[in-house]
Amino acid sequence: DPRLARMVLAADRNGCVREVMVIAAALSIQDPRERPQDKQEQAQQSHARFTDRTSDFLSYLNLWNYLREKQKELSGNRFRRLCKAEYLNYLRVREWQDIYSQLRQVTKGMGVTVNEPGGEIDSVRVHQSLLSGLLSHIGLRDQQKQDYIGARGARFSVFPGSALFKKPPQWVMAAELVETSRLWGRIAARIEPDWVEPLAEHLVKRTYSEPHWERKQGATMATERVTLYGIPVVTQRKVNFGRIDPELARDLFIRHALVEGDWDTRHKFFHQNRRLLEDVAELENRARRRDLLVDDQTLFDFYDKRVPADVVSARHFDSWWRKARHDEPDLLTYPTELLLNTNAQTVTEESYPDNWNREGLTMRLSYQFEPGKKDDGVTAHIPLPVLNQVTADNFAWQVPGLREEIVTSLLKSLPKQLRRNFVPTPDWAKAIVQRIPDLNGASLLDAVEQQIRALAGVVIAREDWDLTKVPDHLKVTYRVEDEHRKLLAEGKDLGSLKKQLQPKMRETLSEAAGQIERTGLKSWDIGSLPKTLREEQHGFVVTAYPALVDAGESVDVRMFETAGEQRVAMWKGTRRLLLIGTPSPLKYVLGRMTNSAKLALSTNPHRDMQDLFDDCVNCALDKIIIAQGGPAWDAPAFTRLREAVRTSLNPTVLDVVTHVSKALAAANEVRTRLSTMGGPRL
Repeated sequence: DPRLARMVLAADRNGCVREVMVIAAALSIQDPRERPQDKQEQAQQSHARFTDRTSDFLSYLNLWNYLREKQKELSGNRFRRLCKAEYLNYLRVREWQDIYSQLRQVTKGMGVTVNEPGGEIDSVRVHQSLLSGLLSHIGLRDQQKQDYIGARGARFSVFPGSALFKKPPQWVMAAELVETSRLWGRIAARIEPDWVEPLAEHLVKRTYSEPHWERKQGATMATERVTLYGIPVVTQRKVNFGRIDPELARDLFIRHALVEGDWDTRHKFFHQNRRLLEDVAELENRARRRDLLVDDQTLFDFYDKRVPADVVSARHFDSWWRKARHDEPDLLTYPTELLLNTNAQTVTEESYPDNWNREGLTMRLSYQFEPGKKDDGVTAHIPLPVLNQVTADNFAWQVPGLREEIVTSLLKSLPKQLRRNFVPTPDWAKAIVQRIPDLNGASLLDAVEQQIRALAGVVIAREDWDLTKVPDHLKVTYRVEDEHRKLLAEGKDLGSLKKQLQPKMRETLSEAAGQIERTGLKSWDIGSLPKTLREEQHGFVVTAYPALVDAGESVDVRMFETAGEQRVAMWKGTRRLLLIGTPSPLKYVLGRMTNSAKLALSTNPHRDMQDLFDDCVNCALDKIIIAQGGPAWDAPAFTRLREAVRTSLNPTVLDVVTHVSKALAAANEVRTRLSTMGGPRL
């Protein structure tokens, strides 16, 4: 039997010739174990001593070793009687031993080395040797049908008399397949699928699927499926596709690694090319177009003409480029003219600048072309220290490259009866923008309305514009950052961002103020107070507006973000500082008022008389401050202002109270007369 011979030859390489010859001899004869019909249970119990739970083949070895020991111990007759008592056929045992002896003689002449008995049996090597002759008798368990898929579509089950019957393994080999009521695999053993492929290299079929580029491997990989007589020995093994289909592997290497940049490498040309592509992508983001960069096929053709045909992976490329770069270092560097289509000439740095310069401020700009995202369009990166100096009007005109589009959207937002005067809208928008070469800080809507009147004679009212119809990408996104360019807040409503970041802005202004900020002032001891404070902080010029702040019983000096906030706070703070240390004019005023005037004052809408009087005092102080030219910003000016208050406050308050009493008396008289009148109109 060639299959049994194959087992013995394989055993010679595995160093287990003795064990395999014993098993091969047993397979060539009828099973020496007998199971009489009337004594099956006794025979089964007797034979169970030799059973191996993972292999019926090893049961033969166990039986062989037992018989050899007993044969040495007993005489011929006693050994014969032992065989009969233990349900073993003596003649078959002798035949088994004779065939083994013959095999030893044959193999000796062939130079096969027979290992000596004794020692532990290497079951893995034994079964690998047996498997070499039983490749067509392997099976893969089908968990659904509870049987085994065999060679050429056959299906079989482990024979009930096998040690593997009750707990069948995933993979088995059988010495023979016998068909009775069904196809049975007799004399079986558990095997590993990894044993099959090396033994069946000449018989297996290999198929490959899903070739793909893998960045980590730096090569084109595919999934390999290995079958033996239709049985899947390997199903999902990842293999290098370069040795299987070099042409396709090279194609995928160029497309994914070189063109798409899906590669980890240090080659200078590669990173230079990626930077060039990023520059073009940035141009596309700025112009909101996706037709400036040439297609991938153009880039593929560029590499295809230069990279040799035998370069199919990163390893092959590195080996070739290590030599080629010395002769032509710029061979694989993209020429700039290769990357841009002819229609990219209109996208210039003037139309889409990197920075926004207005009123001495320089802010970085970035561009996104991702419709639907919150930062789609132009983003102005505003450092926190200069946030108070930025207004939405600074950005209303957008960058030059988007001005025609924003004017077009404004024209389209007009009501229909007005919009029909501007058809085609893009042409009108172009004409309007061309007539405004220099903005000079003009308001967007003011400038557009003025040009429409000049070009079409149509008057557009401010309420005619529907700004909600202007696309979001034409509205600048404001991104406020700290000195490390870390995001603090972002949005398209600058006013909301300023309100959100007001606490941080105040901290920044206070840090820039240094020793100027004060608390608890009750007299002017601060020298001169600058109207505008400019200090460099983290590389930016911070502009703050100092002012006196009314703190109730005292006055503080604080920084404000805008000149408007400064004016309001400075006026109130000046009033409070003037009142501190100034005697109350109440006694002076009450002593010079008539009873009727006092009665009129009692009908005031304030909470009480004190609130009314405080209001009158503030009014009098305002009049004096106005007369003196406004709040003081240095000690001499404040001294003059205090002197004016000392001499003029009492008569001025009296004059204010007199006017108020007359107004309240007139109001009381009107209410009294109205209460006596009737009618539907009243």
